[in-house]
Amino acid sequence: MPQFFLNKRLIILLVSIIILVALIGFSLKERDELTWPEQFIKDTAGWVQTLVSRPAHYFAGFFENVKDLQNTYEENKQLKSRLNELAQLKAEVQSLTEENKELKDILDKEESLSDYEPIQATVIGRNPDRWNELLIINKGSTDGIEKDMSVITSTGLIGKVKNSRQFTATVQLLSSNDTTNRVSAEVVGTETYYGQIEGFDREKEMLLLKRIPYEAKIEKEQIVQTSGMGGVFPSQLVIGTVEEVVPDEYGLTQMAYVKPGANFYDIEHVMVVKRGMTQPELSDMIGEEEEKK
Repeated sequence: MPQFFLNKRLIILLVSIIILVALIGFSLKERDELTWPEQFIKDTAGWVQTLVSRPAHYFAGFFENVKDLQNTYEENKQLKSRLNELAQLKAEVQSLTEENKELKDILDKEESLSDYEPIQATVIGRNPDRWNELLIINKGSTDGIEKDMSVITSTGLIGKVKNSRQFTATVQLLSSNDTTNRVSAEVVGTETYYGQIEGFDREKEMLLLKRIPYEAKIEKEQIVQTSGMGGVFPSQLVIGTVEEVVPDEYGLTQMAYVKPGANFYDIEHVMVVKRGMTQPELSDMIGEEEEKK
């Protein structure tokens, strides 16, 4: 009798396994419709899942909202702090502007080397063979563009007007190795040192600031800007920053490698600078003997 029941249980187990395998195989077949037990189980499982997921999502969203509120609070504090700083800077600028105006009125000084009027222009052409030397803009003599006017972008000086026609003008870039392409510059710091931008190192992609006094103490990342003394460029136009200072080939002065503030390769929009102060004549800036030559 016990042996019979043991065999009966084994038979029931085997039959159950066969039925289970059959059901699994049946359920794995591709069908357009489910059977009613499958549909019932699926709907029940979906309902339970929905019942559990809604509170879980609610609590997760609640804690996430609390975290967002904390982040917003911190950002708001930082923004308020910056707004206060901006307000203070605005007040200082306003005060300095009024003070500068008063000093100019006292000294009866109406012009400055840093005075200029910008004329907006767009680059419309570049020669691939002379990409680092020249570009053409869509403003010309009818817009007040004249030869030797400075040309800048929002990040710094890029060159000067080489020639101006009625509706267009050609700009010579600082990266051009033309021997006449020079800029009188100064290194800004506790002490001001003067030099001259002469040439461009294409390998390092840096301007060469030459004729710096040998005893000058210049550090990396000091700002280099126009001095206004060359008679062409207004003063205080940013040229770039000092990357390295080395003795010149004769050891009498120093030369600095200057990283340009502007990107000479990618230029779309520029401003042509009309110098406020009258440009001196060349004859006034060179000796009589040199003039005769």
